[in-house]
Amino acid sequence: MIKMGVSKFFRALFKPFGDNAAFMIFMYVLGIVCTYATAPNNPRSHVYNIAPYELFFDLYVICIILCLIPHKVRVWVRRVFYVIAYITALADLYCFVKLGATIDPTLLLLVIETNTREVTEFFTSYLSAKVIFSRMGLVLLVMLFHTAWALFFRKRLRKALLPSSEILKVTGTSNLNYENTKSWLGGLITILFICCAITCRNNKKALIRLASYDNIGDVEYELTKKDKANLYQPIYRLAFSIYANSLAAKQVRKLVRNIDKAVVDSCSFRSQNIVLIIGESFNRHHAWLYGYDKNTTPRQQERFLKGELTTFSDVIAPWNLTNLVFKLMFSTFAVGDKGEWCDYPLFPILFRKAGYHVTFITNQFLTKSKDEGHGFIGGFFLNNATLSDAMFDSRNDTLHRFDEYLLDDFDKLKYQQGENNLIIFHLLGQHVDYSMRFPKERQIFSPDSYSRPLLSQSELQVLADYDNAILYNDSVVDAIINRFEDEDAIVIYVPDHGEECFDEDVHFYGRMHTTEITTHLAHEEFDIPFWIWCSHEYMVRHPDIFKDIVTVKDRRYMTDALPHLLLYLAGISTPYYRSDLNILSRDYNGKRSRIIKDTADYDKVMEDNTAAKESQLSQ
Repeated sequence: MIKMGVSKFFRALFKPFGDNAAFMIFMYVLGIVCTYATAPNNPRSHVYNIAPYELFFDLYVICIILCLIPHKVRVWVRRVFYVIAYITALADLYCFVKLGATIDPTLLLLVIETNTREVTEFFTSYLSAKVIFSRMGLVLLVMLFHTAWALFFRKRLRKALLPSSEILKVTGTSNLNYENTKSWLGGLITILFICCAITCRNNKKALIRLASYDNIGDVEYELTKKDKANLYQPIYRLAFSIYANSLAAKQVRKLVRNIDKAVVDSCSFRSQNIVLIIGESFNRHHAWLYGYDKNTTPRQQERFLKGELTTFSDVIAPWNLTNLVFKLMFSTFAVGDKGEWCDYPLFPILFRKAGYHVTFITNQFLTKSKDEGHGFIGGFFLNNATLSDAMFDSRNDTLHRFDEYLLDDFDKLKYQQGENNLIIFHLLGQHVDYSMRFPKERQIFSPDSYSRPLLSQSELQVLADYDNAILYNDSVVDAIINRFEDEDAIVIYVPDHGEECFDEDVHFYGRMHTTEITTHLAHEEFDIPFWIWCSHEYMVRHPDIFKDIVTVKDRRYMTDALPHLLLYLAGISTPYYRSDLNILSRDYNGKRSRIIKDTADYDKVMEDNTAAKESQLSQ
């Protein structure tokens, strides 16, 4: 009797596998493929070695849950799971092959921020046969076998086994052996399940801990721990990314609640017209203004030679993703401050409360007033209707193919301006696809313009498109300046971040969202142009400011401190202004650590590289 009870118990343990055998097998194969296909080609990196055990544990638990669902419903649940699993795996491998990183909150945010136009351009630029036949093709291969099994082989196998099952029903000769086999397999699965559970217990504890936080700051700290959770499957990485971004959305809601707490004590209106031009994806090493060997910035160069435009030589971005840069660029919070960026007021709100008329002209983000939660998830905090109303008196409501049409938007809104104005232009700039960032008739550079034998013809075309986009951007920026030639105005130009474009013969363009900060990455994606232009009238009225600008042009600077420069130029007195972050101030802290991506000290990364090169030369 006891033997029969034990046998029945083990048969029950075999049932989750037996009833979901195809699910278990194909999802296991898919999981193993994803684990090993996303292993970095780096000697210091290694595959998550307990993945085969943890994957078995996870899938068996899922099979147990499936057995609790009625059969008719279970079939559809499995199908939905298949769709999610394969799509997520394909997306994960695609990101790994093209961008060097698997799905994470940053990449998910990039997808969420992408509009229909950018999706089309992205696939036109990046999807190719080379990608399909890369590691990503392994997932497609598993899908092919799974589809073939579901449509053809499963039915044939069932027909082949049907006569045997009928014989068993009639004779009953093998029923006992069949039941004994299930009991034996159930026992084997039990042992295997227990061993796998013991093996992966620490990672499961870390996963539970990671999912228990209700603040994005705690999540970020958790990810710095040595025993942090290993999100070894694409579907786990996707779930975590959604979870992390949902926590980040709470920050936007905090900004909304804190609007009334932004305090302005007084304002001297030191500068009548302050113009901030925010570019996009501009690597300063591709600017003639900064020594590039192609004349990509002739108009800026001309203004520089006239002495009205001052270039800053050592300015970097804190991140290489627009959303994260904008949070720091718009908040009076600076990297290293206590709390989070959303605990501090946004500088346009302070300008409005001080009495400035604030205009925002953008070619990337438009408000969606019906969506109260629209700020982080689903777009960008600048799109939140409540925050937008608090920051801006006027803004455009149309996106354009080319940035030059933003000038028409500005001209239409100019009549609304007051005596003192802050005007913010946010350009599409050199956002990939570069070939779509300038009118075809404005093309100057071609593959023949370069002597780069290590680059293919298609790579040279992309390089030419990038430089053409910079040249076109030069004309747009100059046209903006022209609007203020005869006014008391100061114009600041700064892009959000840099961009890779085959420099040092690296066969890559765009941005690498890897966790490792190399010298090359810092040089290409964080080094940005930064300059200040002053009209003749501004120079006459504010000779001290102009002199200070020229004097401090070689100071180390990171754009998270930008609001404090703007507040100074406006003469706004507020508890949130800090002179040690104002690059024009005598109190400016030029030794402040410039931490990029919240992980690496930019200057230390560059110094270590310099030291390494000097060591090689001495040997």
